[in-house]
Amino acid sequence: MAMKSGRTEDEIRDEAKIILGFNQKESCIQQGTGQITTFNQLGFKGNNNKPDGWYLPDDLKSVAIILETKSESENLNLQKWVDELLKNTKIVSVKYSNIIGILYNGIDIRVFKNDKEIESSNVLQNKNYYISLFTSNTIDKQRIYKLTKRINDCLHTEFGIKNLYHRMIFTACALVGCRYGAILVEGMDFSLMKNSILNTLSKSLEDSKKQNIKLEILTEVYSEIKMNNETNQDAINNFISWVQEISDCVNSDYWNGEDVMGIFFNEFNRYKKKSDSGQVFTPDHITSFMYRLIHVNENDYVLDAACGSGAFLVKSMCNMIKEAGGNNTAKAKTIKDTHLYGIEFDREIYALACANMLIHKDGKTNLEQLDTRTAAACTWISTKPITKVLMNPPFERKYGCMQIVDNVLKNVPVHTECAFILPDKKLEKDFTDKKVGNKVLKHSTLKKIIKLPEKIFTGVTTSVFIFEAGVPHNGKDIFACYIEDDGLETVKNQGRQDIKDKWSEIEDKWVDIIEKQSGDSTIQWIKSDKHLSYQTPQKPFEVYEEDFLKTMMDYKMFKQEINVKELSENILKKTLYSGDVESDGDKVTIKLDKAGD
Repeated sequence: MAMKSGRTEDEIRDEAKIILGFNQKESCIQQGTGQITTFNQLGFKGNNNKPDGWYLPDDLKSVAIILETKSESENLNLQKWVDELLKNTKIVSVKYSNIIGILYNGIDIRVFKNDKEIESSNVLQNKNYYISLFTSNTIDKQRIYKLTKRINDCLHTEFGIKNLYHRMIFTACALVGCRYGAILVEGMDFSLMKNSILNTLSKSLEDSKKQNIKLEILTEVYSEIKMNNETNQDAINNFISWVQEISDCVNSDYWNGEDVMGIFFNEFNRYKKKSDSGQVFTPDHITSFMYRLIHVNENDYVLDAACGSGAFLVKSMCNMIKEAGGNNTAKAKTIKDTHLYGIEFDREIYALACANMLIHKDGKTNLEQLDTRTAAACTWISTKPITKVLMNPPFERKYGCMQIVDNVLKNVPVHTECAFILPDKKLEKDFTDKKVGNKVLKHSTLKKIIKLPEKIFTGVTTSVFIFEAGVPHNGKDIFACYIEDDGLETVKNQGRQDIKDKWSEIEDKWVDIIEKQSGDSTIQWIKSDKHLSYQTPQKPFEVYEEDFLKTMMDYKMFKQEINVKELSENILKKTLYSGDVESDGDKVTIKLDKAGD
């Protein structure tokens, strides 16, 4: 009978302690893990049961957490383990009315909210995640991930929408419809649902189109989406229910729009990292980082001249409005009307960007469907009061990556700070027999290169290149550094996520290092006449004595025409099969037969 293997309960408990944050010292809170502490010692008199982990605030109105761990080999579906956890949460319920119970074996997890099992992250999270399950002013990101996945699968299999971006646009338009009062109720047929969304979408754009006539493309693309007219009623009901739940999050008074839509776009784009138009979608935590890197604030005018779905513009809008005092301020309206500028060439992606901005309570952002490689786009850019540029242009040469960068730098005002995500060596590759980087540096200064973690984008390593537009480089040295890890981890079927809440601290650390240009061993000062990329240090070349002896022996055997392979095989056979083998713990002794040479 095969023995079950895996980590022990003690190992799982130690892991959970770190992930949950029960190892931290916090005033007015009892928290920890172990097997010897009783509830009696924790303040529940007369009860000698021993929890595996506990989080017990002095404020009895706060959320309490009880942890029950098992070894990896244990099946969490067994009722006896649930009963054991609920017995402990019942003890805690004498004092606390809000209790989270967690059953965890290092692989699977079951979560109970006041004794009722709930859907939650399938990966153990920091305690703040579980506390937020009782807090009305937070958004459950894991729930949004699950809902978005269900929507994507439903539109693909039940609605028959085969095109990935059409599924994204259809969902985004449904969210816009919910945002502006579309009548979507379970039981309505397919045609009525589609037309209700379209009519609401058209009405919601009427005022916005006075400023941005090209928003009409959104309704055109939506109308062109082909799907099965015979979609079954259950699929329609499910779609409506899921969209409404996401909409409730987006339209909540406490929404963090960039987080919700970051999840939305991340989920859809897991299936296709790049579109046929060379689109590369920027993760939410990188947009946040770059916003801070070039000191964007509520008074800036931000351009993304290859805006894709609008990630940089949404991030900028959200942050700038927060800095201005919130959505209901006069400054918030001004920010939406005049502070955000975007260009996107692909018609369907442009429609997606429009929908994204509308979902985030804005229909007036200055979006244009143009090709940034053209003179028309250059003219459009030159007429805007741009003060900051945040961009992730298409990486491939056939989509004109460096032509886009060059045109932006030439047409924004002098001294504008511009941050571009580009492949590490992009500025060093030849283009029409000239160094691309040298061409750009004739009119703009490359100030910083921040190499990003290598898992950010699939199949390509990237850096953030920060320029000062309109000021020739003139041979100046370039500051560079390397962020090796962003703290994100890959979650099955959900992409890379910050499941242990590491990024915030990492971002603060690197913003400080880059601002001070000191404090980290990866920092370099690059000679611009030699390199235009971060230079990964080469491992030092080392020669050991055994290397010298091996080389010498190989040479001697070569001179004597000895076949090294045959000799090695003969020695191995003689050692293994012509002697006695004795074992004593970790020590193995081989005694060779004297008769056999």
